[in-house]
Amino acid sequence: MSDVRLDNVSKRYPGSKTERPALAELDLQIPSGEFVVLVGPSGCGKSTTLRIVAGLEETSTGRVLIDGVDVTRVEPAQRDIAMVFQSYALYPHMTVFDNLAFALKLRKMPQSEIRERVNVVARSLDLQDYLERKPKALSGGQRQRVAIGRAVVRSPKVFLFDEPLSNLDAKLRAEMRREISRIHQRTQTTCLYVTHDQVEAMTLADTIVVLHEGRLQQTGSPMDIYDAPANRFVAGFFGTPAMNFLSAEVNGSGNETTANGAGFELPIASAGDNSGEVLIGIRPEALALDKQEAASSIEASVELREVLGSEVLLHCNSSAGSITLRADAHTPVNEGENVTVWIAHDKLHVFDAESEVRV
Repeated sequence: MSDVRLDNVSKRYPGSKTERPALAELDLQIPSGEFVVLVGPSGCGKSTTLRIVAGLEETSTGRVLIDGVDVTRVEPAQRDIAMVFQSYALYPHMTVFDNLAFALKLRKMPQSEIRERVNVVARSLDLQDYLERKPKALSGGQRQRVAIGRAVVRSPKVFLFDEPLSNLDAKLRAEMRREISRIHQRTQTTCLYVTHDQVEAMTLADTIVVLHEGRLQQTGSPMDIYDAPANRFVAGFFGTPAMNFLSAEVNGSGNETTANGAGFELPIASAGDNSGEVLIGIRPEALALDKQEAASSIEASVELREVLGSEVLLHCNSSAGSITLRADAHTPVNEGENVTVWIAHDKLHVFDAESEVRV
């Protein structure tokens, strides 16, 4: 197992039409054996970070260290990392066995040890019946398992995953998430995983690193990110459906502080120096149609009823703006009806209206 450190790493591509770098002054410490997920929208710098760790991209500034050794200018083949790509990147003319064994043959390992390692990995990934097939004779899920197996068989210091499940359907993605999690539990190898999918991030990660426009937004456990987002971007990125945001004015101080908006008044913890405008963040599960203890109400009309099996999403319009809430699928509320929505006081998130930072 090995730790990975990025020390003030920046990346700017020559000829870029924007002033913004692809990656800006990223400091990141990945402890040995930890599963870290880099997450964010397209263009946020997550794949650039992964490729810099792999040695496929050079840094504009900063250093990359593995086990405390500076590998910033070390060739990829000398870093002892294994990378799983989004496109599988299998050799089409080779069998599954030869794809799995390729890196071991380059190391000139004994044939007996190569066969033993490949067989162990093939059994763990349920590939033992496909070793003589070529990639074109495999399904998408089987090809992805081969790509993962090719990384696992090397026993590297660090695993790098670049959106490996984005080409799979929903069922296969769920299966492969469980498989990757089992592999990590078994090998305890340091993992750096890139995705734009918040579900993958929440289910796989020990630690989530959120990037936006090349800059680090927040680092923490999945529940830290979900329960205490550092800013509006993180709050809106995590959660399905997304968090509701209502504009309000802060009034009072101490225990008497309230946030007053169009059609609602909410008691909040002291907002410190934020005596003016704030954004109140409310997750859909913090809203209810039945009267609640320690809750305030807002009047709304239902614009869209979205049935999701056991639950329904009600997209409503209120004087404060659009709000979405979760309810039981059998809730007798239809589109066009007026409803009273109750907002739980203990589940509010408050952000500065100008900086959008949590207060």
